Order: sequence, then C-alpha cells, then structure tokens
Amino acid sequence: MATLEELTVQATAEIEAAKPMYKQVNNERLEFTDSDYAQSVTDLANSKWETQQFGYIQARLEAYGSIGDQLDMQYKDILNDTTTWKDHIAKVKSDHPKPE
Repeated sequence: MATLEELTVQATAEIEAAKPMYKQVNNERLEFTDSDYAQSVTDLANSKWETQQFGYIQARLEAYGSIGDQLDMQYKDILNDTTTWKDHIAKVKSDHPKPE
C-alpha cells in the first residue's frame, strides 16, 4: 500500500506529463498558474489515497449483489444444506480486501 507521500510523487508525475493544462475564466482560456498546478497535485494525490483506502467499499457493494439475492441464497442454503451465501461473501471479501 502506498503512502500519501508516494501517491503525491505519482500525482506530480502525472500532472507534469499533462502540462500545459488550462482553465476557463470569463470565457478566456488561461494556462494554470503555479498554485493551480500545486492544487491539482494535492487533489489528485488525495483522490488516489481515498480510492486506495476506501475503494474496496464500493467494489464490495457492487459484488455482493442485492439484499434480495442474498436472502434468496440464504433461503436456498437452508433448504439444500449448502453454504452458497457464506462462500459468496467470503469470495467478495477476499477479492476486495480491506486495507490494513
């Protein structure tokens, strides 16, 4: 897992590679100022960090499926003496681990 400092280095490289960058001010196209570039690096690094720290949550939510589908799995597990739901949840958690 990358530190915020490491992600800032990555973000800096990406912003440098994207130069020149522009903004629209009063219908005028202006190149970013030094402070705009610095803010872009900060924003990109923070975005990368948040995705690294919390991206697993959205990935798990999508992979779990609906509550209705999960309840259906549990019901069928009870009827058939299977562990489909438990196996599904374990796979989602292993495929999308929580960062330590």
